Amino acid sequence: MSPTAEYIQKLSNLQEGERSRLRRLAGRPLDETLPGFDLFTGLWWPLRKENQAAPRREPSWLVAKLFGAFPVPSGSDELWLPVVLGRCEPRDENGRKRFRQRFDALLCSSLSSLEPHLRWALGEAARAVAGRVPHARDVNGIDWVKLLDHLSIWDRGEEHRLERDVRDIWAEKYLGAANSKVPDDAAEQNSGSGTDTNSTTRKEI
Repeated sequence: MSPTAEYIQKLSNLQEGERSRLRRLAGRPLDETLPGFDLFTGLWWPLRKENQAAPRREPSWLVAKLFGAFPVPSGSDELWLPVVLGRCEPRDENGRKRFRQRFDALLCSSLSSLEPHLRWALGEAARAVAGRVPHARDVNGIDWVKLLDHLSIWDRGEEHRLERDVRDIWAEKYLGAANSKVPDDAAEQNSGSGTDTNSTTRKEI
């Protein structure tokens, strides 16, 4: 198990009271409250101390707050957050335009200003998981591990192992999922059978 996966597992094991504490810290820096700092340090520091490949502090703190606020399960490694958003994209023209503007704003944000945009994105993912997006009823979670790995390189351009700006990858994944949506009646049929109708159109990067 990678250090990132271990960290996500620790978040998954939190009690409701601990998650509630994280929810109340939305938008706040790590060092603003002692209880929040202590909770996060107990989760993150042992991993970082043991392995310098563990995710960096800033994205780890961001993901901890988001994990506490949005009860979105960990999904398969195909359910990247931009893929889920692409599947959630509204069908009507005006809704699609507004939705893409929100996604563009997310992509144009630095890590330090990303939290409100990710709160919007995870809110949409939570709606899909709850079955409130008819054409995305096969969405049962997101890949939290990949989300944290990508946030760790969000501001690094092409200077990392992927050798591509992660924002370009997200844009590509989003558009691939948005352009391969199936009709609502087929989505309902496939959600019952467990068939992933978009899997043949998505190219792993």
